[in-house]
Order: sequence, then structure tokens, then C-alpha cells
Amino acid sequence: MKLRLLWAWYGVLATLVGIGLAHAVASLTDPASSPVLAVGSAVIDLTPTPMKEWAIRNFGSADKVILVGSVLGGVLVLAAIAGVLARRRLAWGASLLVVLVGIAAVAVLSRPEARVLDLLPSIVAAVTGPLALAFLARKQHEVTAPDATGESSTGRRGVLISIGALTAIAAVGGVAGRVINKLRLRPEDVDLPTAASPAPPLPRGLDDQVPGITPFETPIKDFYRVDTRLDTPIVSADDWTLTVDGDVDKKLTITFDELLAMPMIERNITLTCVSNSVGGPYIGSARWLGVPLKDILDLAGVGNKADQILSTDFDGMKISTPLDLATDGRDAMIVVGMNGKPLEREHGFPVRMLIPGLYGFISATKWLTKLTLTTYDDQKAYWTDRDWATDAPIKISARIDTPKALSNLDPGDVVIGGVAWAQERDGISGVQVRIDGGAWVDATLGPDGGENYWRQWFYPWDAKKGSHRLAVRAMSGNGEAQVAVRAEPFPNGASGLHELIVNVG
Repeated sequence: MKLRLLWAWYGVLATLVGIGLAHAVASLTDPASSPVLAVGSAVIDLTPTPMKEWAIRNFGSADKVILVGSVLGGVLVLAAIAGVLARRRLAWGASLLVVLVGIAAVAVLSRPEARVLDLLPSIVAAVTGPLALAFLARKQHEVTAPDATGESSTGRRGVLISIGALTAIAAVGGVAGRVINKLRLRPEDVDLPTAASPAPPLPRGLDDQVPGITPFETPIKDFYRVDTRLDTPIVSADDWTLTVDGDVDKKLTITFDELLAMPMIERNITLTCVSNSVGGPYIGSARWLGVPLKDILDLAGVGNKADQILSTDFDGMKISTPLDLATDGRDAMIVVGMNGKPLEREHGFPVRMLIPGLYGFISATKWLTKLTLTTYDDQKAYWTDRDWATDAPIKISARIDTPKALSNLDPGDVVIGGVAWAQERDGISGVQVRIDGGAWVDATLGPDGGENYWRQWFYPWDAKKGSHRLAVRAMSGNGEAQVAVRAEPFPNGASGLHELIVNVG
């Protein structure tokens, strides 16, 4: 039994060597071509929408870590089986490792923007993994070479040294990949221009007045991230370009330096993910810097057939935006900055798109590289193929931040507080709170950051002993009330009132 476990470990270690070296090579070519990440991305693409929504709802931003861990765990189980097979015949174990790499290679080639060079990490894994397994097998066989005591102590030392050396190679390969990625052009090396049309200063929020309320401006480190990428993409601004093609008068290509030289606008905008459930965390507010999308489209000259903008990221993922909503006068932007700094890599560095009032899945392409003017009949985007809505304005909503659900509170003065949003509807004009199904009462609104920015609110409550149900609803500036009917995020965003129970005693 012990010998079988040892051979299983040999299979795992050999696989880790291949994965580590492949990851290092991928960092020099394309980080997304790393075998484990490629398989994980393929799994995401093949996962049914209800299961994706379940994962986001239950695991939040940890869903990627769990997925990568699950893929890696499955690979290592098969690697252990390969090691056990190699005990009987090396060719069997090595063949299974090659099959695993072959699956990764297929996943790499399935990426929309895959190149032949992207196969290099998989080839490295296919060579180094079996070689490492063969090396360990040879060292193990030396242990059984008889000497005066019936076994070779020299052989045992050789096995231990070999295991240590290969473990170091696997670790160095994995670490080197991450280090090399970080050494590429960093966002902090970019000097942002001054906005030709700056946003007015944000008024002071209720952050210090209502403990537990969401900050008026979301710190970059706390800004939500929901996308299909398992790792943080590394896109270099040095060779980045934005192509505008399709139904245009002339095809346009813009470099990063040329984009930075264009007149910029600065706007305070709340961004929301369509996967955000009622009362959920996938919403944030920031100050964005970028070039008006209309300015770029005007340079190319939009034709008379297109009804959608198909935006493409660095890896070929396509997101569709209704052309009429992107050009109706709202501050649609090609963004380079966030809260006074260049975009962080996880938020789309070097360039992303942002259109206020629309859920991110049809408006906020990160790592943007192309805008194609086309029609919905001619081309379908990633989410359209998965039956999500094509027209998805952000729904009016309000959230209770404090107190938290199921909190145990002392009787007496309690402040209920949170945020509300109603983009492209003249902002929030009112928020009301209901306690235990009673009458709706007006809450006090915090400062106004603009129609596309959320508003904080609070309501002082004299809490009595017992269990209580709290609810909140919002009204927009144009007189539209929040929809009370409950709906799940799929296919065009969640609706319903945020309600929770607290205990006072």
C-alpha cells in the first residue's frame, strides 16, 4: 500500500513539474495559455447559465479560486493514477499524462484568439511531465537493486534528492510565471492626462455618520470583480491597439498613446453586474476617466446598417451593446482611469469600456481591443449565445447595509442605512423603509453624486425587543418606483425588495 501511494505521489509530482514549467513559459507568451487556466476557462464556457449563477450566488468572488482548485484537483487525481500505472509499465503512466496535456491543448486552441504559439506551454508540459515521471521511476527502481542488506541505501538517498529537486523545479516554475507577469508594464507606470471635462468634486458622504454603511466612493481594492477570467490577464499597453471596424466609413486603429492624447472626460458612475441578486455585493461606484465613445465612433464614421457594437477583449471574447443606447447622449466611455489612477489589471488595464445605466455584461468590456459595428442578425456575442438579454438597463434598487441580516441588536436607537441607485432616470429622489410590514416611511437621503451615481440613505429607528423584518424601496428622479416583484438575475437583472430579519433583545 505504501509503495502504491509513493508511485501515486510520483505521478502528482511529475505533473506539477509540467504545470509549473508550462506556467512559466505561458508568462512569456500568453498567460491565458497556461494549461490549467485554459481548461478552467473551457469549463466556464461549457457550464450552463443556472449553474454559473448558483456558483456566483454561493461562492461570490471565490468562484474562480474554487473552479481552478477543482480543475487542478481533478488533474492531480488522474496524475496519481498515472503514477500507479507507471509502477507496472512506465509507458502507461506517461501516456495518461500526455492525454491530460492533450485535453489542455484542445482547450487552448478553442480560445477565439488562439495562436499556434499558444500551444508551446502545453508542449512543454507534455515533454517535461513524462520525463520527470520516467526519472522518478528509474530512481525508484534503483532502490530495489540488491546489496548486502537486500536494498540500496544509496538508491533511497537518490530518490529523496530527486523528489526534492523536482519539487523545487515545480515551485520555481510556478513562482517564476507570476513574477514575470508582474514585471511587465505595470499600471502604475502610466501617466494619466488631465480631463478636458472633469467631474465635479464628490460631496462628503455619510461614511463617518452611519457606521456600517457602504462608502460613498468604492475603494479600488474593494471594487467587485465578476468576469470569466480565471487569472488576472496581463495585457501590455506598449503594443495595445483599439481597432474599430465593421459598418464604418473607414477602419480605425488607435494606439494607447494616441488614446491618451485624445480629450478625456471624467465622470462619477455606479457600475453593476447583472448577476447581482437583490441586496447583493456586485455593485460599486467610482470616478472614471476616459475618451467619449462617440468621439471614437465619429472618427470611424458609423454606417447606416449597424444596430449593435460588438466589443472584443484581448482573448477574443465578444460582448454586444445596443448601438442606440451607446450613442443616445449618455456618457459612454473608453476608460483608462479609475479613482484618479490607471486601471488596475483586474479591472481591465489598459483599457475598458463603460456605459452608464446598462449592466456590465452588455456595456463594460474589460481588456478591450476591438469595436465592431454590426447587426444582431449577423453576429452574436458571448452572453447573447447563452440567452441573456440584449437590452438590459440597470433596474432601480435599494440595499440595506446596516444592520446586517440576523444581527442581534440592543433595544433603543438603531440607525438603518444603505445605498440606492437609479441610473439614467434622474437619479434617486426618495428611499422608504418598512418595519414589520407596516407603513412605508421616508428615509433621509445622503448627498447627490449625480444621476448615474448611487445615494446613501439612513433611517433612525427606535428598536423594541423581538424579531423584526426590515425592508427598503427606492424611487427615481423621474417618478419611477422600484419593482417589488421578485426576479432572478437571469436574463436581464434581479428585481424585488431587499428585506432582512434582525433580533432585538
